[in-house]
Amino acid sequence: MAACLGVMALAVFVNVVLRYGFGSGIAASEELSRLLFVWMVFIGATAAYPAGEHMAFTSLVGLLRTRPAAMQAAAMLIRTLVVLACGLIAWGAWQQVVVGLDSHSVVLNYPTALLPLPALLSAVAIGVMALVELVRRAPFDLGHGADVE
Repeated sequence: MAACLGVMALAVFVNVVLRYGFGSGIAASEELSRLLFVWMVFIGATAAYPAGEHMAFTSLVGLLRTRPAAMQAAAMLIRTLVVLACGLIAWGAWQQVVVGLDSHSVVLNYPTALLPLPALLSAVAIGVMALVELVRRAPFDLGHGADVE
């Protein structure tokens, strides 16, 4: 993520300086930044899942802390929905990857399959992690020791 952000920041900075200072820019800068941004977002989403850092509405689930059976049922339901959502995202991303294999970007000429590919990889990775948690019946970590967020 840091490498993507660093290259993006440098490319955009150089492009801005060239446009305002010299009246010309680097056309590849925008395309490269877009590609790196997409990869950075999905790498971050995948890294955030096992750490429990995704946005969550813990208030409702937090009310179930005193009832372990209800808390376990909620965890199972939520993880099942995560696996289902990841399956749908992966299926859609796969279709876009297949479509993108035959076309290339305008400036950098990379296969446009590289744009939906991180969504596919992220959905598969998060889906597998959620499935493992579902099978292990791992308890929810509501995080940060807070009762309600």
